[in-house]
Amino acid sequence: MRSTEDLGSSHGWRLSRGVTEDGRAVFAKTGAASELFASEAAGLRWLGEAIAVPEVIDVARDRLVLSWVEAERPTPEAAERFGRDLARLHRAGAPAFGAPWPGFIAELPMDNTPADDWPEFYAAQRVLPFVRQARLPSGDVRLIEQAVNRFGEVAGPPEPPARIHGDLWSGNVLWSGGSGVLIDPAAHGGHRETDLAMLALFGVAYQDRIFGAYQEESPLAGGWRDRVPLHQLHPLAVHVVLYGETYRSGLMAAVERVLAL
Repeated sequence: MRSTEDLGSSHGWRLSRGVTEDGRAVFAKTGAASELFASEAAGLRWLGEAIAVPEVIDVARDRLVLSWVEAERPTPEAAERFGRDLARLHRAGAPAFGAPWPGFIAELPMDNTPADDWPEFYAAQRVLPFVRQARLPSGDVRLIEQAVNRFGEVAGPPEPPARIHGDLWSGNVLWSGGSGVLIDPAAHGGHRETDLAMLALFGVAYQDRIFGAYQEESPLAGGWRDRVPLHQLHPLAVHVVLYGETYRSGLMAAVERVLAL
């Protein structure tokens, strides 16, 4: 490196911006040895077959180095382009629900064992493992289990596995080059409504433009807005594990909405 700039830390990793000897700007994430870095690199390369992501320059057990993405202010036009790009990403598909690499969301391991049935996959490999880690009151757990038992009824029409980002909150979308560039994926074969529900969970710039353009490119099954809480159960359970009681009320509100479907 010709120079480096410390960007702070996130989930225990050090983040930095560097300039290589040949003048190329890069982003580096470093930390304790883990399969996470290889998992993220694999997900970025897979997503990058269909949508803009940073280039993977180097990956090892203790680091991931990516091309630097120069961020811009979002615009309505960029949001619409991103909506269409996201629809094409999902349409690129996946061999199964899950992925052939170990899964992670933030620093938490996630079971990517390939599966054929989405409601079963979502229950057994996404929602319930994090509910068990969240140390919730027994009454909450019983309600969540009731909601989980309804997944097959309320999931909507069966869809083939989509190629999804898996952790698509607004902070993992960098606006650059007139569209959105995806970073920090928990990429796997999943349900395409999951990415949209994650965007809606914390809000994103020009959300209506994104969703409208997505619908024009790849219409969603009827009732998809009603199913948003179903797809938010996983990220909300993850947030309870990572950040505690603050997110419990949001999780349980989503559970009640799923039970009401």
